Amino acid sequence: MSDLKPVVVIGSGFGGLAAAVRMRAKGHPVTLLEARDQFGGRASVFKRDGYSFDAGPTVITAPYLIEELFELAGRDMRDYVEIAPVDPFYRIEFSDGSRFDYVGEEERLLENIRQVSPDDVENYRRMAQHMERIFDVGYTGLADVPFGRMTDMLKVVPDMMRLGNYRSVYGMVSSYIKDERLRQAFTFQPLLIGGNPFRATSIYTLIHWLERKWGVHFAKGGTTSIVSGLVQLLEEMGVTMRANAPVEEIIVNNGRATAVRLVGGETIDCRFVVSNADPSFTYTQLIDETHRKKHSDRSVKKTHQSMSLFVAYFGTKKQYPELAHHTIVLGPRYKGLLTDIFDNKVLADDFSLYLHAPTRSDPSVAPDGHEAFYVLSPVPNNESGINWKEEGPRYFDRIMKSLEERMLPGLRENLSTSFFLTPDYFEKDLRSVSGNAFGIEPRLTQSAYFRYHNESEDVDGLYFVGAGTHPGAGVPGVLNTAKVLEKVVPELSVSERLPLPQTHYSQRVAV
Repeated sequence: MSDLKPVVVIGSGFGGLAAAVRMRAKGHPVTLLEARDQFGGRASVFKRDGYSFDAGPTVITAPYLIEELFELAGRDMRDYVEIAPVDPFYRIEFSDGSRFDYVGEEERLLENIRQVSPDDVENYRRMAQHMERIFDVGYTGLADVPFGRMTDMLKVVPDMMRLGNYRSVYGMVSSYIKDERLRQAFTFQPLLIGGNPFRATSIYTLIHWLERKWGVHFAKGGTTSIVSGLVQLLEEMGVTMRANAPVEEIIVNNGRATAVRLVGGETIDCRFVVSNADPSFTYTQLIDETHRKKHSDRSVKKTHQSMSLFVAYFGTKKQYPELAHHTIVLGPRYKGLLTDIFDNKVLADDFSLYLHAPTRSDPSVAPDGHEAFYVLSPVPNNESGINWKEEGPRYFDRIMKSLEERMLPGLRENLSTSFFLTPDYFEKDLRSVSGNAFGIEPRLTQSAYFRYHNESEDVDGLYFVGAGTHPGAGVPGVLNTAKVLEKVVPELSVSERLPLPQTHYSQRVAV
């Protein structure tokens, strides 16, 4: 039996869960600590009045990254969770009443483009080829590679220049696509990782090709079922899992993380620490400033935090079978609205929405004959000073009124349950600085080497996974941070490794 101290993982979002799997598969004993009463971080679940609402991510892409985690333990993901493709990937509803279905099959996609703008069919073909080249460099080559040194960044600069990654996502797309509606349809994706399409480097257009390559998926029972599957896997692997265990301090001795202290005083010694918490929070709230040279309080304050989200959850007694699973409901403004959110930090009179209707794919998440919904609106983070206790109910009513007029007739009279989350939830419950929803904003000067490093420069034995570190937010990005982790943590010798238990408890789910 190994007498190694455990690796302590702080936080049980997808990054923390994946890190725990990968570290345990490498032979480390692992203790995972979650501050809240359920595992999953942003991917937790709300159960209300017979409905099951995913709290956070609802779009699953690159499912192979989830499959890999089970394979590391000699398991089959299908024994734990069922993931199925969604078609269309997204339906985009434009403010002029027109519509565009973004699908995976090329011929269908081209026909849908032709229906909106015939002249842009060939333009899209050329743009997609460009996006595939960006994907080959930015994702295939770099998504699981650490950027701990400036030389790591300099190696890829020539490729980035050749691919035009100095341009923004919107700038690159608009150089090909002429119809403004399609420009919006092919540039909203950075918003799913906290980025402004008018500022995020065009390397993030790789998201489009990632979706084309592996599709867009939904987990039966909701994203929370993936969390449950990973928690079961970790328990089978012998990982110590503790909820209601908020960390108050990472203890540093002689420049190295040697233990964590929980709220209440309990101390857990460790081999090293992996933080799935917001790096801005980890540095400023969990580590004494005397141990930080690069990431001082002043330095962290200068970082640009991503925008936040207003998320409303509601169930209806009425069904809306004509809806798609994922719908992007665009407002009358695009660039102006994003400027208000990211730069002016004001709550605008208009909004754009992402409407999630999981009962399209899985009726089990709502009572019989009912619908479950989740609607998300990008909003400024809490640097705005908005009083959400006052604004929240008004904003919710505005969104419900808009959805009733544009998408869901009879909505308000058919509501059976509803509640909402504001940036205050991200700041207070999820401990994200300024209530950011995606870590620091993915602009060029905060990407790759310029993002929080996977291995701390200030504290030896401190590592990061999750949205705030490289490669960034979104489920594929977060899962890849755990793959980067494997490349920066010290390897154990064969004699030191703690073998995995052989017991396998799961049974294949019914299809």
